[in-house]
Formats: sequence, C-alpha cells, structure tokens
Amino acid sequence: MMDIAVLGIDLGKNSCSVAGLDEAGRVVLRRRVSRDGLAGLFAKLRPCTVAMEACCGAHHVSRSATVQGHQVRLMPPEYVRPYVKAQKNDDRDAEAIAEAATRPTMRFVPVKEEAQLDVQTLHRARERLVSKRTALINQMRALLLERGIGPNSTAALPYSTDRAVRISILARSSLRGRIRSRRLLKPDKVNTACRRGGPYVPTGCRDQVG
Repeated sequence: MMDIAVLGIDLGKNSCSVAGLDEAGRVVLRRRVSRDGLAGLFAKLRPCTVAMEACCGAHHVSRSATVQGHQVRLMPPEYVRPYVKAQKNDDRDAEAIAEAATRPTMRFVPVKEEAQLDVQTLHRARERLVSKRTALINQMRALLLERGIGPNSTAALPYSTDRAVRISILARSSLRGRIRSRRLLKPDKVNTACRRGGPYVPTGCRDQVG
C-alpha cells in the first residue's frame, strides 16, 4: 500500500468515504469502505494520522485505529466545514477532514474510552428525563391557567383537577395521564443508578425488562 501521511474518513451509516494525503498534501487515495471494513484498511496501512469528525461512532473507530498503531485526530464538524470545497459530497468531505487535521491551529477532541462513554450515557439519559419533565410541567400549567386554575405546585394537581367543576371529564382524564407521566420521570432515580453503576428503569416498566 502507498505511503499515506494523513487518512481522512467521512463516517457514514453504512459506507465511509476515505481520502489519503501524502507528505506533500496531495490526494493519493480515494475509496469507499464499509464501516466493518475500516479495521482491515487500518491493518494494511503503515502507521499514519487518521482524521475524523467527532460524530456518531467516531470513538469506536478511533479505538480500532489506535490498536493498529495509528494516531487519531478527532475534530468538531463545525471546524472542518470551512475546508470543504465547492460541490460538497462525501469524497470532498473526507478530503476536507484530512486537510483540516494538518492545520497547526486546529482543536482536537480527545478519544473517549468505553467507561467514559458509559458515564456520558447516564448523563444524557438524565438530561432527557429532566427535559421531558419540564415540558410536562409547563404543559399542565398552561392547560390549567387557561381554565383559571393556578396551582402552587404539581403535588396539588391531582386534587385540584378532581375538585374543579370547570374542568370537563375529558380534560381531567388528559391531565391525570400527564400527572402519571410526570411521576415516572424522576431524574433522582437516574442519580441513584449513576452512584450504584446499575441501569435505570422507570417505575411501571420494570415488569417489561428481562
């Protein structure tokens, strides 16, 4: 295989575009490789710099390249965009990634280990639960305010909806469903799972988990 100094990879869902640059910065390799075939490509190349955007699956591919003796450089996608030439496509993206990796002022993203990704997964799950909980609270508050009801806290909502004559049966049924969803979304349960290192299963869904 030819000498390649920098290998730029544009990661796709199934296939990836690859562009290899020599020491002078000329493109000496262009090809399409499947995700599963990247490890075989790394094994055929001499140790070089493998450049990718820090996107979905980049850390897994980075660890595979590091095992083969390559130096990995991950970059934020917004920092690579200025190096894309006209008529944007996957091949030009791979070339732009390789070119951006050679810039001395480029900022790189550290490669995460699996343990770091596990902790990140728990934090992302908690953020999603907090976001859904906030959206539910705001929606219930808006529905009640449209009927002239302004509860001080969500804990009083079940009693307020039962005693409010102005709320129809249909509206009360809808609000009860939102209150039940609100009770399922408890980020403190995720915090407990983070401390114990175990999975978080919402209340009411544990019978469905094997």
